[in-house]
Amino acid sequence: MRSVFLPVCRADMDARGWDVLDFLFISGDAYVDHPSFAAALIGRLLESNGYSVGIVAQPKWRGNDDFLAMGRPRLGVLIGAGNLDSMLNKLTANRKTRASDAYSPGGASHLRPDRATIVYCQRVREIWGGIPIIIGGVEASLRRFAHYDYWSDKLRRSILIDSQADLLVYGMGERQIVEIARYLGEGYPIDAIREINGACYISDEIEHLDVKSFVTLPSWEEVSAEGDAGKRAFAEMFKISSGEQDPIRGKTLVQRYGAKFLIQRPPASPLTEEMMDEIYALPYRRACHSMYDSLGGVPALSEVKWSVTSHRGCFGSCAFCSIHAHQGRIIQARSHQSILSEIESFTRDKDFKGYVHDIGGPTANFRHSSCKEQLTRGTCKHRECLFPEPCPRLDASHSDILSLLRKARDVRGVKKVFVRSGLRYDYLMCDQKGRREFLTELCRYSVSGQLKVAPEHASNAVLRVMRKGNIETYRKFMALYRDTNKELGLKQYLVPYFMTSHPGCGLKEAIELAQFAAELDFCPEQAQDFIPTPGSLATCIYYTGIDPFTGESVTVVKNARERRMQKALLQHRLRENHPLAREALLKGGRKDLIASIIKK
Repeated sequence: MRSVFLPVCRADMDARGWDVLDFLFISGDAYVDHPSFAAALIGRLLESNGYSVGIVAQPKWRGNDDFLAMGRPRLGVLIGAGNLDSMLNKLTANRKTRASDAYSPGGASHLRPDRATIVYCQRVREIWGGIPIIIGGVEASLRRFAHYDYWSDKLRRSILIDSQADLLVYGMGERQIVEIARYLGEGYPIDAIREINGACYISDEIEHLDVKSFVTLPSWEEVSAEGDAGKRAFAEMFKISSGEQDPIRGKTLVQRYGAKFLIQRPPASPLTEEMMDEIYALPYRRACHSMYDSLGGVPALSEVKWSVTSHRGCFGSCAFCSIHAHQGRIIQARSHQSILSEIESFTRDKDFKGYVHDIGGPTANFRHSSCKEQLTRGTCKHRECLFPEPCPRLDASHSDILSLLRKARDVRGVKKVFVRSGLRYDYLMCDQKGRREFLTELCRYSVSGQLKVAPEHASNAVLRVMRKGNIETYRKFMALYRDTNKELGLKQYLVPYFMTSHPGCGLKEAIELAQFAAELDFCPEQAQDFIPTPGSLATCIYYTGIDPFTGESVTVVKNARERRMQKALLQHRLRENHPLAREALLKGGRKDLIASIIKK
């Protein structure tokens, strides 16, 4: 029997014979019953544990009707802004409103408020007073400490303080939400639930903590102080907090806000393979709710409908990315059988055309922990797995993903299996024994004309700030990719992603990138302009001008015209960019490059 959607209205509750819900989940995204969407995943998980859950998707927040439609829940309200931070979802790097929202029906914009988590919490408090409120998702997770907000260009307090929620679940949240639900179901008051790893709460005191078990961060008053002192305190806060984000060796963190204390418990333990399999086997409809059919559905579903999440986590630790801060550095993978069963379910859908769009995760080829020691002692506190050089203990074998792709191609009804998640070519190049075999099969079976990769920049000075490897590694990969396709008799291309205006990139480095792009005879139609998003290392550097790990000053470009110059240099072939690119080259003292970079 095909599963039904989780309730979205009183009629749905009546159809199930429910008078009251256990939990109400309020989401900034439209309701898509697919494991790539938080409301569906958390809702189905709670359902499988015996709790009744209703979804209020994109409520009209200026009134009460949508919040009240299914009544006051028995145990609590779960609130998430959606799969993206609500400000990032709305505004571009130039702080202009985006034309559409892929997580809303028909791509419509303006269906969620700015700082959605805070607004939804305020509305729930006004309606139901002291009802337990638990916030989670990317917005809450990455704004859990004092943070720089690019869109208002100022520091903001922890979102737990501003939202007045009771608990903040950070990370993916499955372990935490089931444990919290159990405590609430057993009658524990919400302010007595204090031992959940992967959660934060506010306290009037810290005497209940073991003095050896916690680390104190610079306070809100210290990080928000005027001038250099405040920025150095903020950088120190980032350095300390990032060093404790490990489920095995991490300690509790405490940050004072006046007379209150934000207390973050250590990260939750990684999910086991068995738990991952169970979560992705829950009875998702893998579809938008039918209430959106007349509106054209929800665009974001098309990106993942025929794709499979094979793992979570990332040990790449790029400065501009917050995935490792949200999902962790320890890889959590599903079994081959779990993934193959999901693909087999595709073949029973009349709309499936035989093409699996992707098997991957944050990165395509991270299918196992970077080293075996991680599983017992945790990740290294003072070094990364791939930066500045690959760790000698790094397990770079691609045998598992190669085996998985082979099995997926053999599923009856599957014509082709693509790999479209970001391929970490630097990690692949570490696999001395297996890289040629993997790349050969990737090019032969899982690439269709072009492979997208992300060197991000060409200046080694910028790459160091980004915490990525030397550009020479990319050159070696380009040669290997070219030779592999030549041997296969295929004409396939590499499409590199580059980023402009990242911390560390001044005009000199931007010209270096333009030279490299011209050397490749490449000009992207769209260029990625760095956006300082909450919780990332690059955002800390952008705000403070300091690398928190070295204490060194870093070039940061904030002037809008200079940012446009960097973008114009990268998109040097576009005629409308010629005047600004010429101006940039002259300003950078590189008049000699005008003819070679700005081609008519």
